[in-house]
Amino acid sequence: MIDLVVLDVDGCLTDGKIVYTAAGDELKAFNVKDGFAIVNWLRLGKEAAIITGRESAIVARRAKELGIGHLYQKEKDKLRRLETLCNELGIGPEKVAMIGDDLNDYRALRAVGRSFAPADAHHRVLDAVDVVLSHKGGEGAVREMIELLIREEGLEEEYLASWV
Repeated sequence: MIDLVVLDVDGCLTDGKIVYTAAGDELKAFNVKDGFAIVNWLRLGKEAAIITGRESAIVARRAKELGIGHLYQKEKDKLRRLETLCNELGIGPEKVAMIGDDLNDYRALRAVGRSFAPADAHHRVLDAVDVVLSHKGGEGAVREMIELLIREEGLEEEYLASWV
């Protein structure tokens, strides 16, 4: 059973593009469908965390909006952060699912119970994960992952109960 999903941002929650305005503001686009699945994962009593290598006020805003209480930005060693988080939450790595798309996610992806990558992830990551998703990063890959976990855990009726 998976109790915690760990999400990378650039290339997973977004398409990996970073846009800067002339004024120097950073822009990112998040997929509403991913957000819907994350919120409903949390409503099932599960945990969610973001571990990302970059730092962005936009990511902090999105995490707050979705109710993600575990946000770690500017992380150079995602595996170490993951291990610390698991210890703090009392969750073993076998009860963690993670989505990542690039080499800085590789070691953490190899340490969790279920690992996922968007369809457009780096080829070494695609070869290392349990599940290569059909969606690209920023195009519903996170929702695909969460809904797969929900089906595998027999929680689909509870997940759908509020909506269908």
